[in-house]
Amino acid sequence: MAAQVREKRVLPGFRITLGYSILYLSLIVLIPLAALIVKTAGLTLPQFWHTVTSERVLASYRVSLLTSLFAALVNVVFGLIVAWVLVRYRFPGKKIVDGLIDMPFALPTAVAGIALTSIYAPNGWIGSLLEPLGIKVAYTPLGISVALVFIGLPFVVRTVQPVLHELEADMEEAAALLGAHRWRTFRKVLLPELIPPLITGFALAFSRGIGEYGSVVFISGNMPMKTEITPLLIITKLEQFEYSQATAIALVLLVISFALLLLINTLQRWTNRRLRTG
Repeated sequence: MAAQVREKRVLPGFRITLGYSILYLSLIVLIPLAALIVKTAGLTLPQFWHTVTSERVLASYRVSLLTSLFAALVNVVFGLIVAWVLVRYRFPGKKIVDGLIDMPFALPTAVAGIALTSIYAPNGWIGSLLEPLGIKVAYTPLGISVALVFIGLPFVVRTVQPVLHELEADMEEAAALLGAHRWRTFRKVLLPELIPPLITGFALAFSRGIGEYGSVVFISGNMPMKTEITPLLIITKLEQFEYSQATAIALVLLVISFALLLLINTLQRWTNRRLRTG
């Protein structure tokens, strides 16, 4: 019988790596989420329902979800344009622009929030120009969306860039030689390849926006029923030592986020399968 030749791997075997993976995920993700559920269990069902369905809490859900959705959609459009420019064109200062894309990752979110508020306030550089036109950005849901666009743009750009690098320009040139105009070339040749990374970037930007606090808390104005986001309401409950209510609100927000991300991931898998079979 021939001796079995085991494939050499750089990392240890499956059991060891799987064990470390489960341990790491448990310490970082599963145990904190379990603690969230355990802390919420201190409320009775009527108390839980009253907490998560109060008028102020529902208003905060609406503000967080709608502004995150709007910001993610804006980032899908302009993130694709930015990624296209960075991949397809050469221009002076390209590396600087490419580095600036990652600035929201490195910049403290509180600093970003203060900077955006000072710029878009009625007496700010941009706010003073928009004020005569009747456009108010700071201390409105629009201001929240601006902050979420700022922190969510890198997620879309960085997921689309690698795909654009892999797409050869020869495909576009071939389509042009066959008589396809630019819009048809984009819709038939490029867009099918870009849909999966765009969906991924949208999901990342959307999920980041739902839980964002630092960059939003200053520009939102924190007006209950109008511009109060759910993370701020959770912080408010914690400051009032209402820990069970804070975890209950956080748990509902987690369930909503998970359901939406599951829907987006299902849509992505369906899109990938349709593109492969088509």
